[in-house]
Amino acid sequence: MEEKDLTCETKHVHEDVCEQVFVDMPSEDTLYDVAELFKIFGDSTRIRILSALAQAEMCVCDIGAVLNMTKSAVSHQLRILRQAKLVKNRRSGKEIFYSLDDEHVLSIIKLALEHIEE
Repeated sequence: MEEKDLTCETKHVHEDVCEQVFVDMPSEDTLYDVAELFKIFGDSTRIRILSALAQAEMCVCDIGAVLNMTKSAVSHQLRILRQAKLVKNRRSGKEIFYSLDDEHVLSIIKLALEHIEE
């Protein structure tokens, strides 16, 4: 398909549609934050960690063993995921266990997997 086939042949703005979209659009700040969130999801290592945590709560050593990563590499990525509020942690004695922060994170991962598997 040629590029010209993908554009309008007339210069007609559907003002009613544009006005409604403008009213319903999230703020620029919100859209910036969404883009930043997707940057976090844009790293395959972090996606691997999130996918593992979607299965079970795990400590750094467990994550490293499952994903064949060093403890320091896992810790570095968990710090980024924690700052983005995608994972949370809890202490149990001398161990710290990580899990997905909430159901929204799990939903995003599941939707992405469904989309890819279509």
